[in-house]
Amino acid sequence: MVQQVLGGRYLLKDKVGSGGMATVYRAQDQVLDRTVAVKIMLPQYAADATFAARFKQEAQAAAGLSSPYIVGVYDWGKDGDTYYIVMEYLRGTDLKSGVRSHGALDPKKVAQIGSQICGALSVAHKHEIIHRDIKPQNIMVLPDGNIKVMDFGIARAKNSHLTQDNNVLGTAHYVSPEQTRGQELGPTSDIYSLGVVMYECATGQVPFDGDDAISVALKQVNELPVPPSQINPNLDADLERIILKCMEKDPANRFQTADELRQVLNSYLAGRQVDVPEPTRVLGAVPVSGMGATETRVMSDQTQAMVRPVGSGNTAVRPSSISGRSNASSYEDEEPKGGKGKIIAGIIAAIAVIGIIAFIAMSTLGGAASVTVPNVLGSTEEEAREAIEAAGLEVGHVDHGYSDEFAEDEVMGQTPSGGMVRREGDEVDITISRGPEPVETVPVPNLMGMTQEEAEQALEEAGLTPSASTEANDAEEGTVFEQSPVADEEVEKGTVVTFKVSSGPDTTAVPNVTGDSRSAATSALSNAGFGVDYEERYSSSVAAGYVISYSPGGQQAPGTTITLVISLGPEPEPETDPEPDSPESPTSPDQAVTGNGDEEASQ
Repeated sequence: MVQQVLGGRYLLKDKVGSGGMATVYRAQDQVLDRTVAVKIMLPQYAADATFAARFKQEAQAAAGLSSPYIVGVYDWGKDGDTYYIVMEYLRGTDLKSGVRSHGALDPKKVAQIGSQICGALSVAHKHEIIHRDIKPQNIMVLPDGNIKVMDFGIARAKNSHLTQDNNVLGTAHYVSPEQTRGQELGPTSDIYSLGVVMYECATGQVPFDGDDAISVALKQVNELPVPPSQINPNLDADLERIILKCMEKDPANRFQTADELRQVLNSYLAGRQVDVPEPTRVLGAVPVSGMGATETRVMSDQTQAMVRPVGSGNTAVRPSSISGRSNASSYEDEEPKGGKGKIIAGIIAAIAVIGIIAFIAMSTLGGAASVTVPNVLGSTEEEAREAIEAAGLEVGHVDHGYSDEFAEDEVMGQTPSGGMVRREGDEVDITISRGPEPVETVPVPNLMGMTQEEAEQALEEAGLTPSASTEANDAEEGTVFEQSPVADEEVEKGTVVTFKVSSGPDTTAVPNVTGDSRSAATSALSNAGFGVDYEERYSSSVAAGYVISYSPGGQQAPGTTITLVISLGPEPEPETDPEPDSPESPTSPDQAVTGNGDEEASQ
């Protein structure tokens, strides 16, 4: 694809998706240097004044919505004959793909998704905007598990002149009965569609299906859904009642606001008691308005059973006994009180519904033979061509794009979507996956010796994310001494690079161990991270085995050796030699003689 710049600002990169009215591209905002998503109206609609007005209205309406659960809209404009909208670029997968891959979701996850969608709808409804196209394809599941609601392509403000154009829009599997009938819509229509989304998440399948959009739309009006617990026995009764209340045929019987539904879902998630009545299991007659015709109402105060329209096929109705006399086993089994006139009126009303839908379908298809577009997502190009041609359609443009969901050479997108009704011979555009988007890498700059500010600037200029911490080190205070990943390593843009800034050499106070015993002093110094050496000397003031002094003291680096001077006790006095003999000595010979003489004299 030749690169194109819209509005002199948005450089288109890759096609990432297609819808009924537009194609979405990944683009680079060259002014703010950020990745964005740009939605461009398809050529066949850009020339249509009505669709162009709706497209511009989408941008203006969505730009005023601020919620963590709504995709942000940044800008919109017109480039030549092309209208475009600039939106937040999201990484993740749409909910439809997630359910297709994983099947039924855990009930708590279903409730969490429903609660977050309610958060988005609450904001929109307070701005008097009805989304009109709530479906899993328009709900993006982010990597953290949260969701964002996308595509306000057919959302309309209540006071818009576009509200009454009677177009049946949206995907038939998720539209409300009143939307199928072309009636004015309110918040409860979005709540019905959300109920269908939760039903599909809880069971892995839509409640109503058929060969084409018209047959599915008729089932939305005329049939009741199979209770989801019959499809998924793991679904508990509380969540089932919540889902089926959302899907009541009569808007008055549904939750009336998104906030009300969100509170109930949050109570369910918190394990609190959920007070939701059992759903209506028989159909009541509903008002039908035709094209320019007066409104026909079929009423009965004795029964809510509705006569099945001729040719509508089998139904999924499972009647149950309710207040009054109604206990119908099928649409035909019981004649409502008031006679055959009301039965005929019911048939006329149902035929009016069919007529409206057929009129719209014929207007769209131009009276030509209609075919259902096959779903070719996940097929190879060759398989997709065979399926499209076998359906009586032709392959149109073949584009390529990157996808985390679809493998290389698989179809990642198609326009129109599978299940849509088109004229025989119409084209189906497909997009082939190139596989995951190549990762853009950059070399890590060398931060060693930089200040923290210099390092952060260098990383940001390289498209990397800085993460600094301070740690004592012998390196110059205030400079980087360690980083990870290392310099020149190739990493993905946006990677977090951690680095350490020196706070100067690391020092610790040497404990005062003077007077401590040798063992106690050794233990205190070792615990403080120091080495120990010993000297010994005598001391008349310090008992043997105790510390006389230590060195060095004060603040020292961990691991420094501290020398302890240990007392040996008082120094011993030196031993003295005996003096030589003298005349005065008592042991001298003279004394001995004298003594002997005295002794002899005395004798």
